[in-house]
Amino acid sequence: MDRYNKVEKVSSNKYLQLKPDEASLLDILRILFSGNLESKQFIECLRVKETAFERRGYIFLSVSVQKALQFISKPLSFCGSISEFCLNLLARNQSLLTLLLRILQEYHQKKSTQGFIFHDKTTSPDRIIVAFRGTEPFNSDDWSTDFDISWYKFHSMGKVHSGFMKAMGLQKDESWPPNIPQDDQRPVAYYTIREKLRDFFQKNNKTKFVLTGHSLGGALAVLFSAVLAFHNEAFILERLEAIYTFGQPRVGDSKFGDFMKEQFRNYGIEYYRFVYSHDIVTRLPYDNTTLLFKHFGTCLYYSSIYEGKIVSEEPDRNYFSVRSLISKRVDALWELVRSFLLPYLYGTEYRESLLLQALRLYGLLFPGMPAHGPPEYINAICLGDATLFKAPR
Repeated sequence: MDRYNKVEKVSSNKYLQLKPDEASLLDILRILFSGNLESKQFIECLRVKETAFERRGYIFLSVSVQKALQFISKPLSFCGSISEFCLNLLARNQSLLTLLLRILQEYHQKKSTQGFIFHDKTTSPDRIIVAFRGTEPFNSDDWSTDFDISWYKFHSMGKVHSGFMKAMGLQKDESWPPNIPQDDQRPVAYYTIREKLRDFFQKNNKTKFVLTGHSLGGALAVLFSAVLAFHNEAFILERLEAIYTFGQPRVGDSKFGDFMKEQFRNYGIEYYRFVYSHDIVTRLPYDNTTLLFKHFGTCLYYSSIYEGKIVSEEPDRNYFSVRSLISKRVDALWELVRSFLLPYLYGTEYRESLLLQALRLYGLLFPGMPAHGPPEYINAICLGDATLFKAPR
């Protein structure tokens, strides 16, 4: 059968889908006292057995966090826009009209998946970089996606995070058809980027490409390659050199990890997952016997002094640990002090913004947030041991 006429849907024998926008506060509380998930209006599931209290507790936590984020989404977005405006105003006192228009656009529109493609013709062979944008700090929808524990199960790939699947282009009928009718006004991430790459490679079959992304963008970079493999896109996968992700959350279960490792071996793809210190997003969704989300591949872990090492799993894999309660805050205090030292030690390009320094103060209470910032990963690459990973040449 022609692979472009083949449509495989989510496994029909089992799935769990949370719908927090349909849940009342009373509905959320009831989940703690009843294990019958199919009777809950805000939970869509099929053949999920009577659920133990521990698993219901995770569902309660996930829905509660998403509900709270929905409640504060507009105030959070507004505060973020005001903060960005004020800081940009201090740094750049020209083009105020442009700044104002951007802020208004940020406040009134919900952005979809964002990717960036650029073509480096200075290398031999030439190389295309596909970078996915990550979690925006003042976008509650992005944070809600990170905290969501909903999943879809595919026969060939295993369980995959539903929020990431939808961001990449999963269809409303829960299928991944090889082709769909494209709407130029609302392009779908996976199909749009795939066709762009195909056009590049048909013009030059020696061109290679790299996938990368920070936070949510890292998860999308991994998932993009997964869907290419799902559709047997050998023509494109043969040209994929490597995937580099920074602060990436978990994407799927152990079966998904095995599926991806097999694809990477078959196509000779390098995969490096960078983790900085106590970054909380790399520990989400949780990895335990209840939720079953698992990382896979090479993990490059960097400490707060940018000392890197290759590990099978980052320390405190689910973030919350009594043993590290004090050490996390000691590291957060050091990171605050370090922010003032770096410009004097390594140059003015390492000077941090007022917003980041303010976030570091907040990090004394909740260390996992500032540790997730892109500057930490940039510093880790620039100041850490570059021999730990293979960079594209």
